[in-house]
Amino acid sequence: QVQPVESGGGLVQAGGSLRLSCAASGRTFSGRAMGWFRQAPGKEREFVAGISWSGDSTYYTDSVKGRFTISRDTAKNTVYLQMNSLKPEDTAVYYCNAVPWYGSRSPYYAYWGQGTQVTVSS
Repeated sequence: QVQPVESGGGLVQAGGSLRLSCAASGRTFSGRAMGWFRQAPGKEREFVAGISWSGDSTYYTDSVKGRFTISRDTAKNTVYLQMNSLKPEDTAVYYCNAVPWYGSRSPYYAYWGQGTQVTVSS
C-alpha cells in the first residue's frame, strides 16, 4: 500500500508562507490524481486542493483559491502545496491522499499519513 509522508508544516504569522510536501513510500502516486486535505481542531477533515495525475490541471476549495498552489513532481513521486497569504483559519493538520478521479473532493485511500501541523498566528 502507499503510505504518504507529509512534511513542511510549522508556526507562521498571518500573511506568511509555507510549502508542504507529500512523499510516497511503498508503491507510487503515479497515475493517480492527488489531493491535499486538512482537519482543524473540532472540525471534520475537508478537501483543500487537487491535481491531475499528469500535473497539468488543478482545482481548489474556494477559501484557498488565489493563495494556495498544488503541484507535483512525478520523478520524485512527491506532491506539494505552496501556501501564501496564510490566515489563522488555515490552522489545521494537513494531509495528502489520492482522489478517485480528477475533480473529486473525496479521499481514495481509507488510510492516512500522520499529517503535518500548520499553525497561523494572528
